[in-house]
Amino acid sequence: MPGSTVPSTSRREERRLRQQDISRAQLLDAAEEVFGRKGFHEATLKEVADLAEFAVGSVYTFFENKDDLFRQIFVRRGAEFMPQMHAILDNKAVSPVEQLHALVDFEIGFFRAHPQFGRLYLRYSSAAALSTDREIDLVMKERYEDAMQLQTSLFRRGQRGGVLRDGDPEVLARLFSGIMSAYQALDPAVVSDEPNPRERLPLAGLHEVVDRAFVV
Repeated sequence: MPGSTVPSTSRREERRLRQQDISRAQLLDAAEEVFGRKGFHEATLKEVADLAEFAVGSVYTFFENKDDLFRQIFVRRGAEFMPQMHAILDNKAVSPVEQLHALVDFEIGFFRAHPQFGRLYLRYSSAAALSTDREIDLVMKERYEDAMQLQTSLFRRGQRGGVLRDGDPEVLARLFSGIMSAYQALDPAVVSDEPNPRERLPLAGLHEVVDRAFVV
């Protein structure tokens, strides 16, 4: 039939693109695990390819080099993290204190769901030292600033409502992030290789710390 090849070609192209997306995701999953265990310098592309069950040359189909592969780990997780953070903090129907609690649960849960990424983030990022001469910082800088703006707005709303403590909202936002980072850096669910690690401070305890620090 005239024109019948067009839908068939489109379906083939859709299948090809879907398979490319799956292959790229598999390589990123493998890279996250290898880099998370060994760090950037000790990890090799062969280890990543072997874990993903690809040939080493296949990595270059999707990524320019090792640096690009490493950078894209952060790009992918950031693209997952920020929309969820926006969804929590853009919901003005929820009180600022409830949003603060939801943010605690989300951030801890995100790292626990992706522990190897959590290790990478804790190892290679620094909220106090984002710079323009480390490429990984350039990847994270825009999203970090977006997160700080969201948290600053949260503290400002809470102050206007009389439920969050007084003080410079930006400073409070950064202090909140510091508490979260300190907890994540010692969270056995992220940094331990044990199958069922014991919590050092239950999540309810972290909620209490945050409440004492920021809730009126």
